[in-house]
Amino acid sequence: MNKDIYEEITNKIIAALETGNAPWVKPWARHGAPRNAITSRVYSGINTILLAMSPFASPLWLTYKQAATAGGTVRKGEHGTQVVLFKPLKVEDKAGTENTDDKGKVIPMMRMFTVFNVQQIDGLPEKYTQAAQPQIDSFTDNQKAEALLSQATIVHGKSSACFIPSLDVIHMPNKTDFKTVPDYYATGMHELTHWSGHKTRLNRDFNGRFGDSSYAFEELIAELGAAFLCAYSGIDGQLQHASYIASWITVLRADKRAIFTAAAAARKAAEFLVGVQEEEEE
Repeated sequence: MNKDIYEEITNKIIAALETGNAPWVKPWARHGAPRNAITSRVYSGINTILLAMSPFASPLWLTYKQAATAGGTVRKGEHGTQVVLFKPLKVEDKAGTENTDDKGKVIPMMRMFTVFNVQQIDGLPEKYTQAAQPQIDSFTDNQKAEALLSQATIVHGKSSACFIPSLDVIHMPNKTDFKTVPDYYATGMHELTHWSGHKTRLNRDFNGRFGDSSYAFEELIAELGAAFLCAYSGIDGQLQHASYIASWITVLRADKRAIFTAAAAARKAAEFLVGVQEEEEE
């Protein structure tokens, strides 16, 4: 890989970090706005953000009671997501009668209630679980990227993207759940960079230097690594993991050399992954 690519992409990442991004924006499909699976009522206001920030790919939600009424069972150990309900409340006057004339007072009453994503519920009829058709009609594989990803064990069909060190496995949503083909590969390369740091490979550990910020620092390495690997594969990948931006900026401001350390670690990861693949091809 051209060494100038590392510097160019690193500079772009630094610039992107300063612009900020919404943590509820994800590269895989949401199949529309969050809504109730039975009534199809779309959640609005702050609830849109609260539900979109969840790790679930499906936008369909039910209360515990609704799930049971529909024949489903919330899986043991699952945690619901709290949303807000606003209802108008008429205030009674001192005489004990409701104020119903123009001088009456109506105030909004707010209370929290819990909903569960349909992916947390077993036994629901199919009509309550089908959100939409896949986001991408057809998916054309990038051979270079596929060769890189083939080094790791990847399980598709999951509701989020992550690397699980204890299992040494990468979880990913299905390819057609992503908004674009580059989104899939950019996310896959991010998780593959995490995979490279496993104790059986590069054994990447910055706990001693960054302490509580080491997790955010590893995310920065993974995002840089994804950018390097996308460039190698000819993929126009975008910065996706925006939820870590605030933490990254904190790390960068606390240690002026942090970005150079992260870039060096990401470069080592990319060279390791590309090198292993090229050796196998030879």
